[in-house]
Amino acid sequence: MGFSPEKKLLKFLEEDIGKGDITSKLLTKKKIRAKIITREDCIVAGTSFVKQIFSLKGSKIKIIKPDGSSAKPNNTIIEVMGSSQSVLMCERTALNLLSRMSGIATETSELVKKIKTTKSKSQLFSTRKTAPGLRFFDKESVHIGGGKKHRIQLDDMIMIKDNHIAVHNSMPKLIEKAKKRYRKIEVEVENQKDAILAAELGANIIMLDNFSPKNIQNVIKKLEKLGLRKNVKLEASGRINLKNIKSYAKTGVDMISVGSITSSPKSIDMSLEVC
Repeated sequence: MGFSPEKKLLKFLEEDIGKGDITSKLLTKKKIRAKIITREDCIVAGTSFVKQIFSLKGSKIKIIKPDGSSAKPNNTIIEVMGSSQSVLMCERTALNLLSRMSGIATETSELVKKIKTTKSKSQLFSTRKTAPGLRFFDKESVHIGGGKKHRIQLDDMIMIKDNHIAVHNSMPKLIEKAKKRYRKIEVEVENQKDAILAAELGANIIMLDNFSPKNIQNVIKKLEKLGLRKNVKLEASGRINLKNIKSYAKTGVDMISVGSITSSPKSIDMSLEVC
């Protein structure tokens, strides 16, 4: 069976509601209107999922700022209409997801803008460093912010990392074994020698893990000299952030992966207010 966002959202609600929202049950049953506003500048992400969350409990919403929109402090993102109990029992789940997704999209957008200022062809990619249970939403946030998803699950493609090599005890033999069964192979390397070897052995993507921009440039020059550069994509990874991403983009690397955008995102401050 495929992944179902609606089933996941229902689980999120069940996690928060438990056996029932006993506080909201104290309220008089009546129809209310509310709005979700942002307290910070942001790129909005997650509105379609928030709509589903409120719909699961019978409320209706109007999206004012769709996914990918820029929002300023005190802008209304969403308007909600429904019974007081249904709106309030969904409040925290909706805000948690919208705040997190918008935070990821906002940081992604800032990183992408930095890359674009260099006129580089480098593209920003997310990693599997996501919160358990939230990968689909985290990756979707990156996409909304202008980044690429790249390898959502382990079965998406072969990625030979240091621990795989340590277990198999031979990078060449592992690459050759993978090539017999799979078309696309990525290999993580930690030095120029292994980068060249991986390219010679036919790796499609080489992840340059914790390489400095200067070392990446040296690898590119060596690959060009050997006539191997056009056959392989290079991915820069490790401790890349807003302060240094331009330096990595200027190297001419194809892919820049940043784990922090999903592993430790800063949620956007948002709130729901009854009108």
